[in-house]
Amino acid sequence: MDQVSKPNFLQSTILGLQHVLAMYAGGILVPLLIGAALHFTPQQMTYLISVDIFMTGIGTLLQLKSTRLTGIAMPVVLGSAIQSVSPLISIGGTLGIGAMYGATISAGIFVFLIAGLFAKLREFFPPVVTGSLITVIGLSLIPVAVTKIGGGDIAAKSFGNMTDLSIAAVTIIVTIILNIFTRGFLKSIAILLGIIGGTIYAGLIGQVSIQAVSDASWVHLPMPFFMGVPTFDASAIITMIIIALTSMIESTGVYFAIADITGTKLTEKRMARGYRAEGLAVILSGIFNTFPYSTFSQNVGVVRLSGVRSKKPIYSAAVILIIIGMLPKFGALATIIPDPVLGGAMLILFGTIGVQGTTIMRAVDFGIERNLMIAALSIASGIGISAYPQLFQHMPTMINILIQNAVVVTAILAVGLNIILPGREKKFLE
Repeated sequence: MDQVSKPNFLQSTILGLQHVLAMYAGGILVPLLIGAALHFTPQQMTYLISVDIFMTGIGTLLQLKSTRLTGIAMPVVLGSAIQSVSPLISIGGTLGIGAMYGATISAGIFVFLIAGLFAKLREFFPPVVTGSLITVIGLSLIPVAVTKIGGGDIAAKSFGNMTDLSIAAVTIIVTIILNIFTRGFLKSIAILLGIIGGTIYAGLIGQVSIQAVSDASWVHLPMPFFMGVPTFDASAIITMIIIALTSMIESTGVYFAIADITGTKLTEKRMARGYRAEGLAVILSGIFNTFPYSTFSQNVGVVRLSGVRSKKPIYSAAVILIIIGMLPKFGALATIIPDPVLGGAMLILFGTIGVQGTTIMRAVDFGIERNLMIAALSIASGIGISAYPQLFQHMPTMINILIQNAVVVTAILAVGLNIILPGREKKFLE
């Protein structure tokens, strides 16, 4: 099916399913991690995952269809932003889940309003800034993965038992084998297949319960404010606005990658429409009690592998996501994945994100002291805060919530230092 320029319905459906599979593992991790950390019930988790999948499809449609204000009109797929995990857990744990959704809605409105301006400001996000930020996004989440590998509760006497370690090991080994010894599409979904392999192994040794699937209903439509009515806290809102800005930076890189593959001219106006579509998707995610979205880099590889520049497969992917998002039993399948399986998959995924950040910085000249200082201080501070977030526990609550997150600290320092330190290159997007 390589190099199909105008895929028919069947080809588009198959390619669309490939896109869904490529992003699925990364997409469900965000609701799984946040829901588990905030002690949601199995029923709440099932709803959370289902509506997240559903809204991913809606958000993708918003990007595909170009209007006067929204839609980048390129073959891109939206998914839950991994960088939102830690701040949302912090906000939900201290201020309540209503504050999570109020901050998410506010951040979406902010993105929608500043989209046009942001499209003009690429000079503020050179590789030293984006590379530092993506590095910390990945590395700061690795302790979460290790905790899951050990069973999820570091205070438990059973933490790190051989059964859990063996389940994580199987997940990692399957993923590595597929990643190294396969090519094309199988390679692109290696993490998903690793999760399936690890779960099957865990089931064989009696570590999987399918009760959540049995209890889930067959059909459920997303409902506004199903999990809670939004509340609005200034510190939570500022935190999520900064997270939204990091998602916009990440999406910018995806836009350019897809534009290069498809031969699309990426203008400021087109980028602004893309940002506004993401902002609208984030607003809807808060209303329907799911989590912020950004453009998924995983799907760039699928477009490159297939050689198909058409948006038809992405329309098919969006429809598939919407359909399975209305089937709670499908969403409940994700809730039966044991913690060690998730941990093994996350260890590889988060490590890969961290390495992608360092790869971006290969183009940076660290012989220039300003670049060295930006990367060194922003990365070190971000990793340090992720290890000891209680460093600012004596600060006022508003400031504490804002700066106890690694991604927020790194973003503030990297962008701030790039603006303040002399010698910044001024290259506006043409």
